[in-house]
Amino acid sequence: MDIREIFEHFDRIGSCVFATVGGEGPETRVAHFLACDEEGLYFMTMTTKPFYRQLKEGGRVSVCALSASPEIRQTEEGTLEMEPGYFIRVTGDVREVSMEEIKAKRDPAFAYCIEDQERYPAMTAFVLYRAWGEIYDYDFDMKHRDHKLERERFSFGGHPVEPAGLAISASCIGCGVCEKVCTFKVVRREGERFVIDGSRCDECGDCWVHCPAGAVRHKGLPQG
Repeated sequence: MDIREIFEHFDRIGSCVFATVGGEGPETRVAHFLACDEEGLYFMTMTTKPFYRQLKEGGRVSVCALSASPEIRQTEEGTLEMEPGYFIRVTGDVREVSMEEIKAKRDPAFAYCIEDQERYPAMTAFVLYRAWGEIYDYDFDMKHRDHKLERERFSFGGHPVEPAGLAISASCIGCGVCEKVCTFKVVRREGERFVIDGSRCDECGDCWVHCPAGAVRHKGLPQG
């Protein structure tokens, strides 16, 4: 997935939650990506805001956006129900971009950035230039397909990215308990052992809890 495709996923949603770290911990606000090019994803804020200070001091941002209705309903059976949709997230390094740099691009996609800075002189731009992220497409009730999740991870600017999903180590004894307890249908047998399809794994931990051999490797606290 290239930067243009990543931008288009965010752009279809519009409003996104941007998270930074301030003096007293994490802080969030709603903003949006305005444009993209081969250097990264661009957004704006004002130099008078805490958001600006945190971007300059920390140099990193994490962004998340949800495509579907955020409503969660409780069914008559007592379970929770969400409409199918996807969220997209990205985390990485940012740098401030001057209006001179923006204008030098001579790219119509950046016209709004220039106009906005002329309206509000304290406005400035940032580019997210090195990052990793994920599209998490969910249909938990399997209304439109035979599986609950489709996960696609991406990176740009040379940022490393960890594969999605849990993993089963060589300690697997081939008992099949993990396959039986997995409600996401992501465990299958390969030869004498079982493997997990990370692109559809929620990392819920059921396989880890029930594995008698301790063969499932998770991403929480370090395992002994």
